[in-house]
Amino acid sequence: MSGRTRIESLVRRDRWLVGGALGVAVALSWAWLVPMAVQMKRDGMMCGVTSWVTCDTGDLAMLFAMWVVMMAGMMLPSAAPTMLLYGCVVRKSPDGEKATKQIYAFAGGYLLIWSAFSFIATLLQYALAQALLLSPMMKAESPVFGGVLLLAAGAYQFTPLKRACLDACRSPAEFLTRHWRQGVSGGFHVGVASGLYCLGCCWALMLLLFVGGVMNLWWIAALTVFVLLEKIAPFGAAGGRVSGVALGAVGLWHLVRHSL
Repeated sequence: MSGRTRIESLVRRDRWLVGGALGVAVALSWAWLVPMAVQMKRDGMMCGVTSWVTCDTGDLAMLFAMWVVMMAGMMLPSAAPTMLLYGCVVRKSPDGEKATKQIYAFAGGYLLIWSAFSFIATLLQYALAQALLLSPMMKAESPVFGGVLLLAAGAYQFTPLKRACLDACRSPAEFLTRHWRQGVSGGFHVGVASGLYCLGCCWALMLLLFVGGVMNLWWIAALTVFVLLEKIAPFGAAGGRVSGVALGAVGLWHLVRHSL
């Protein structure tokens, strides 16, 4: 077997391994989320019997774990094209023998960013609970609060930061060219950079979980599909602007309805 043929064979193997690992990670995330959501719907809350405003440290740790798993299940599908391309490039580079380690380092850096977001979201959720702005099912109680979140998310769709981050997510080859680093530590660096762009693109959309319900499986699935289409579909960039108008209109409707 020639050197080129061997590399092409390894690239195909890596593609299957990385794709399979991503698929398993997403499946496991949903396998954890679905029973939790069903239990919450049956029992009525995350912590306690009638309210989770007084969650203790253990409850908050579970809440943080829930956010981490949910972000992994929602964001990894949209990160797959960049991760697969990264694995392909690494395998063909002088560091090809370390391709597997570098891909894991990339994934670790990417998930670290979304874990940091999960920590902030946990604290935000606790603060919103203290302010009685969320229901026991972790959904906005106030139409005004929900409307403000929708308007903010819609407005963010038109910002230069959103466009820049979305462009980076939609152009994995250009992103890797700009942020490439050698070695395993380089893979971690590239993964962190990918996670930051992804966060810059999607953080406002993720906060809409507080509007539809943090553990509303249909709402989680809808946001997951939307984020995926926004990043990989040919109409994704234009769709983001259309969605911005739609989110703003729904948010305005919430506010007007409350004021009447």
